[in-house]
Amino acid sequence: MRHSHGERVGVSRNQPESVTKTAHDGAGHRARLRQRLLDGGSEALADYEVLEYLLFAAIPRGDTKPAAKALLARFGSLAGVLKADHHALAEVDGVGESSAAALKAVAFAARRMARSKVREKTVLGSWQALLDYLTIDMAHLTIERVRILYLDARNRLILDHLAQEGTIDEAAIHPREVVKKGLEVGASALILVHNHPSGNPEPSRADIQITQRIAEAGRLLGIVVHDHVIIGSEGHTSLRAKGLI
Repeated sequence: MRHSHGERVGVSRNQPESVTKTAHDGAGHRARLRQRLLDGGSEALADYEVLEYLLFAAIPRGDTKPAAKALLARFGSLAGVLKADHHALAEVDGVGESSAAALKAVAFAARRMARSKVREKTVLGSWQALLDYLTIDMAHLTIERVRILYLDARNRLILDHLAQEGTIDEAAIHPREVVKKGLEVGASALILVHNHPSGNPEPSRADIQITQRIAEAGRLLGIVVHDHVIIGSEGHTSLRAKGLI
């Protein structure tokens, strides 16, 4: 059976000695790469070698280095590969649906690990963990997404609410509705979060205005707005740290 994109390539028993030797050398390379990973940790491998190793599961035999290097050339970095859409991954030479699924599984696992760290502690007491989670989850998005993290009296996460997809303004995010949702779930505080697909996390005038309106509505009903965090591929911005709340 013919397989596209170079996946699931096996070695026939009737193949010439040179091909068999290549397969054997490939097995030795995989073993050496595995040993370096186990002995030295992730820093012992270059980014393309990490991708090589991740592709082993989807490509049981053969050289995964060309596909790994093609992925880095297409998406720019290891993080860029793991954040890429699975359709875009599968279009890269040597990478098919199985390889794309293997890479996305790693990305999903990273998000879940980051999310679990946020849920285990108070949000304000694990601020860096929160930023790491939000960056993993939102920095790569191509559309603007608004989330509201509702917190209890101990600043533990009650609800991570997806409020809107699209431009953040009062037409899309109603301060009264934001606070009403907080009252419904018994929140004492909230953190606004949204991303800038442009990559630049600096707040716009609309970002600042809607934040101040929500903060004022919250004060009237006893819900504190701790912060508004803007995430971009170039970093993050806290409106609290800028003195805008």
